[in-house]
Amino acid sequence: MSIFPFVLVVLFGLNMAQLQAGVPDEKEKTTALKDLLSRIDLDELMKKDEPPLEFPDTLEGFEYAFNENGQLRHIKTGEPFVFNYREDLHRWNQKRYEALGEIITKHVYELLEKDCNLQKVYLPMDATENEPKSFIFMSKDAMTNPDKMLVLIHGSGVVRAGQWARRLIINEDINSGTQIPYIKKAIKEGYAVIVLNPNENYIEVEKSKPLAQQQSPDSSDEPAEKRERRERIPKDNKKKRDFYEKYRNPQKEKETLQLYIRENGSPEEHALYVWDNFISKAAAEHVFFVAHSYGGLAFVELMIQREADVKSKVSAVALTDSVHNMWHQEANKTIREWMRENCCNWVSSSEPLDTSVESMLPDCPRVSAGTERHELTSWKSFNSIFRFFKEALEAKNTKSKTISTRRSNRIKSDEF
Repeated sequence: MSIFPFVLVVLFGLNMAQLQAGVPDEKEKTTALKDLLSRIDLDELMKKDEPPLEFPDTLEGFEYAFNENGQLRHIKTGEPFVFNYREDLHRWNQKRYEALGEIITKHVYELLEKDCNLQKVYLPMDATENEPKSFIFMSKDAMTNPDKMLVLIHGSGVVRAGQWARRLIINEDINSGTQIPYIKKAIKEGYAVIVLNPNENYIEVEKSKPLAQQQSPDSSDEPAEKRERRERIPKDNKKKRDFYEKYRNPQKEKETLQLYIRENGSPEEHALYVWDNFISKAAAEHVFFVAHSYGGLAFVELMIQREADVKSKVSAVALTDSVHNMWHQEANKTIREWMRENCCNWVSSSEPLDTSVESMLPDCPRVSAGTERHELTSWKSFNSIFRFFKEALEAKNTKSKTISTRRSNRIKSDEF
């Protein structure tokens, strides 16, 4: 919506009023115009005519579908997703994008269950019927596989279980933006799988009207400067006051409350809960982690809280553009040494894939993910990470055989 016709109307109205009251001097005209325009929030004015923030709740409703290559395409035109569906309505376009993102999240959940044969497990395990809940996904053999397990942790933001980056799913394809390739390859190679959901920390419920009405004016989301400006309008001038109010209230979203999920109220809490209740109790001898971005920080925090247990059960950790910081997180010397020996961080870099990348902080080896795009690091390093796990497992098995042989020889020597 263009604001210029409205401004012209305002100026015309102002000039007519001036003619009726007698022509004031230039200073008075300038002051009057400034006063009038100061009462108009142009951003909010432009929201007045935006379409309702109501969107479809299915991909079909959006007229999009994933093709055989896992790319999101318009059903009729075959074109990729278009963000600027309506020009000059950025807020509306953003809300439309977010609504589509929620559908994508549900779609990925369905793929995890139907295509990957994972089971959804609700958290906390002892939650009551009406208590806020989160959930994770795991393979059917997650607790019984005696050999190896793969644990996946995504980064922060809007992504949920099974995703690396929503924008990749929407703008590129399912493979690059989700954890599904990792899950399928892991299952094929005999891994049990657990997919964490560290950003599902609370549920949102709509505020009741009485609660919303009890809020004082000072607790509203209206900036103090606007409120003071509004209150300066002469109370006896009803026309001016009504004029201001008309353009002060664009369509508003529903007010919500956040109800946090017990023992899963943050990514760090969630990782610790899943470790204590699932991973640490699983039969797998060798556990492998892939942790992207903030997921790396959550893993380091897990190590700090459960150092001995993690060292005894985890064979290797692949980080992708991790944002952890061993010093800020106050990881001790033994953790730093373990990280150097058992972890590798594939970072965004212009260097070729797997090229060593120097770091100012000597915590764990850093190599190039073969891309400068943060969100692509997990996908681009996919094959390298599984090779890293294979080599780590072979090294562990070789070490175990060597220890076993030495122990056997020692027993024989004692017999003689």
